[in-house]
Amino acid sequence: MTEIIEIFRKEADRCAEEIKKHRSIHVVSHIDADGLTSAGIICTALERGNFEYTTSFVKQLDENALDTIADESHELVIFTDLGSGMCEHIKSRGINAVISDHHQPQGTLEFHLNPHLFGANGSYELSGSGSTYLLASALGKNRDLSSLAIVGAIGDMQHLKMGQLTGINRKILEEGVKGGYLEFKKDLTLFGKQTRPIYKLLQYSSDPYLPGLTGDEDACINFIHSLNVRFSQDERWRRWIDLEISEKQKIISGLFQYCLNSGIPSYKIERLIGEVYVLLKEREGTEMRDASEFSTLLNATARYDHADIGLAVCMGDRENAYENAKKLLAEHRQNLVNGLIYVKENGVTQLENIQYFDAGSQIKETIVGIIAGMSSTVVENRDLPIIAFAKTDAGVKVSARGTQDLIRRGVNLSEAMSTVSAEVGGAGGGHDIAAGATIPENAKEEFTRKLNFFIGEQLRRKVNSG
Repeated sequence: MTEIIEIFRKEADRCAEEIKKHRSIHVVSHIDADGLTSAGIICTALERGNFEYTTSFVKQLDENALDTIADESHELVIFTDLGSGMCEHIKSRGINAVISDHHQPQGTLEFHLNPHLFGANGSYELSGSGSTYLLASALGKNRDLSSLAIVGAIGDMQHLKMGQLTGINRKILEEGVKGGYLEFKKDLTLFGKQTRPIYKLLQYSSDPYLPGLTGDEDACINFIHSLNVRFSQDERWRRWIDLEISEKQKIISGLFQYCLNSGIPSYKIERLIGEVYVLLKEREGTEMRDASEFSTLLNATARYDHADIGLAVCMGDRENAYENAKKLLAEHRQNLVNGLIYVKENGVTQLENIQYFDAGSQIKETIVGIIAGMSSTVVENRDLPIIAFAKTDAGVKVSARGTQDLIRRGVNLSEAMSTVSAEVGGAGGGHDIAAGATIPENAKEEFTRKLNFFIGEQLRRKVNSG
């Protein structure tokens, strides 16, 4: 890995030299947490280097988006967390570009930073924000931006495959720790330790799913009561960060015992404890203190057409932008609840190897994937991938979500979505555990049938090879 990083850094130096030839730069990035942190990293580095820059965010870098960018005649365009799949299209339009990405490359470009080009895996060894951090490091002294790179990696779920950040992500983490910006430690992995009341951590747990607790607020409150842990302090709900070590140990021991009594396999129970990532320069009790919560806050901005607010938070605005982001986060959470209610009331259609729901226009296409991932809390069968459909202006958005158990059994949703969407005239990709596609409106039935067959083949392949 050390050799790969050295080669990567040399290529980052070469890309940085190209950037330094230009004083006016346009940054194009993706609308998720990895995309926003990538933009935040490069824009901060450009600002520190006294470059003039503009930004734009896209849901998908397609030919129409590239036509718009080409028509604007920018001196130099830096694509972050996207672009690798469109190298030839970028060249054909004469766009002078630097790409900093981690998705599977297609075609070639002269200035192209991507872990796949250097023998590393972009699904779990380096995120888009990680690539961009290495580019920013080549532009100047920007080690403090390692925190944003880790937030982007966590938002991209790069830690799930190995249970912790690995590969080049790990090296970036170590740089951040050495600089006093980051801390990693073993702790409860449930979401919301900085900001949520303790019972909410259990109520919204989906991986692992806690039968009898997940989705049931009263049961979670009763469970905490049964452990003799105080709920409130100074008329305020206590959060995980408010608890004494002995109280945390009580809850963890109680949870482990509960899971054992519920018949949950030990490898799932072990996922309750894992590596978590803390941003030491952020105020305790805020979303930005925890990498996982920070990434969710960012998703709540860009997915509602307010990427500018998320970018401002990434670049240090802890006043107006942060307050606006919190309001969007509250709206985001309510939309997720409404989406889950929709799935619960309408149910899912179950086939042999997949289950799916079609939200039409009832769920915003930018959050339907998140709801698909959370749907394991309301569906009966948690042993099948969940596929979600939602209407878009460009056709139908398809989101697929799996679990570590499914990946272990041979499912690769990136491969499945990419292959099957292409067969019906669409396009897709992503990661083994989470992937997406856009397909024509009239192709849903054919797509569903083919995807069910394809994932069945993946499962059979694993069984036969085992």
